[in-house]
Amino acid sequence: MYAHEQNPQRRSVILGVAASDAHAVANHLIAHTLRSLGFHVVNLGTCTPVSEFAAACAEHPQAEAVIIGSLNGHAQEDLRDLPAAKASGAIACPVVLGGNLSVGSHKEAAFLDRLRALGVDHILEDPAELPALLDRLHAERKAVARPRAAS
Repeated sequence: MYAHEQNPQRRSVILGVAASDAHAVANHLIAHTLRSLGFHVVNLGTCTPVSEFAAACAEHPQAEAVIIGSLNGHAQEDLRDLPAAKASGAIACPVVLGGNLSVGSHKEAAFLDRLRALGVDHILEDPAELPALLDRLHAERKAVARPRAAS
């Protein structure tokens, strides 16, 4: 029996690096940090296509977020299948993206808008922001799931 199966209250996330990206160091550091905070981390590793994130969501429906890193600057191309995965419900939880998201040092606001249009819910510039974001998403999820008192 896995630790997350022994404790169904343990928070889970799905983590991976975008399809064309083989940068593993940040991925492992983020996984280590989240595990040290008590998360169950389903780490798909590097070169992960959207279809594998969707499959992991099916296997781990309790996951609070899909966290995708990209350091090679090709996030937009790598996430081209994300709109279909979200529209079909294959990825139903929030998608968080971080890293070096485009080629070149100048990032235009329109580029970030295009990532959001693909279905990216949150874009982080600093991985240190991730635990606070996950806590906020968890609190929002609990508030929505809480039964409302009769009026």
